[in-house]
Amino acid sequence: MVSPAARVAEWQTRRTQNPLLERACGFESRPGHAVTFDDMTHSLPLRDDVVALFPGQGSLSGGAGVSWRTSPHWELVTRISDAAGIDVEHLLLEASDEDVVRTDRAQIATFALSLVGYHELLDRGVRPRYLLGHSLGEFSALVASGLLSVDAGARLIAVRGAAMATAAQEIEGTMVAVMGGDDDARRNLDELDNAWVANINGAAQIVLSGTRGGLDYVLANHRELGWRRATPLAVGGAFHSPLMAGAQRALDEALRTTSWCETDHVVIANVDGEPHSKASEWQDLLSRQLTSPVQFLDATLALPRDVTWSVEMPPAGVLTGLTKRIRDFDRQDSPDTPHNIKEMPL
Repeated sequence: MVSPAARVAEWQTRRTQNPLLERACGFESRPGHAVTFDDMTHSLPLRDDVVALFPGQGSLSGGAGVSWRTSPHWELVTRISDAAGIDVEHLLLEASDEDVVRTDRAQIATFALSLVGYHELLDRGVRPRYLLGHSLGEFSALVASGLLSVDAGARLIAVRGAAMATAAQEIEGTMVAVMGGDDDARRNLDELDNAWVANINGAAQIVLSGTRGGLDYVLANHRELGWRRATPLAVGGAFHSPLMAGAQRALDEALRTTSWCETDHVVIANVDGEPHSKASEWQDLLSRQLTSPVQFLDATLALPRDVTWSVEMPPAGVLTGLTKRIRDFDRQDSPDTPHNIKEMPL
């Protein structure tokens, strides 16, 4: 059986070259030459030893953008606001925790902040070959790779967030994290009623989505199910579960009208933990991701062994904590200001 890391290496050798398409999509990438990422040109080689991590909406809190508003790339927030039809700057600077937890707000705000941080990383001279996002962060990674433009990504996320918020209102649900289980405990989760595995964040850290009743049962009986701890999460719905099926049609329609490009980066998918490069593949993967569990454990293990440095985009911290429990890195950074990125040793 071919390992996920071996599939990554194979993907790099079989990527198609289409410079005309690349220029039409707003970027051009050739080994050792300049790469244009949404009107910003960087003469940077790809770093095969670095992975950029892009967090999901659960990492966001009120005021998360305050320490980033001095970035010269803060103008991206305005651009994303215009494309999505949402005042993202207000969400990042002024909204309370309660206001930003709504999925139609948290997704677009997290996306914008992550891209500000990614541009700062490029300015620092670091262009990671490997990009890995968690849930919403997968859209951020695709934009960072050049497979999607900033505007296309913003429009997709606006549609996705609004559709998921509507689905959450139609069928109330939430999420619970369970920790400290073994193989038997993992199997017990597959037998639950009205609760489904939503995120596999590590061998002993699983997030469940479900109805209030289904997850109340988990909270009350997690020890009997083989888990040492169970913690409710402050989220706006039962994401990555069948309860999000009501959002499927709107997302699929948006995906069908989205223009895609090509990339030299490696983006590893949440749905199967493997690299994918074709537009047709990503349309299907993003569609399936809506109601499928995030295979973050497998996706992290798919990184080649020579990837020794991870840098998490803002709002940073959660994915750094998850990945360090999955595999070893020589170095992990989760900068929380532009200054932190500027001061990172290279």
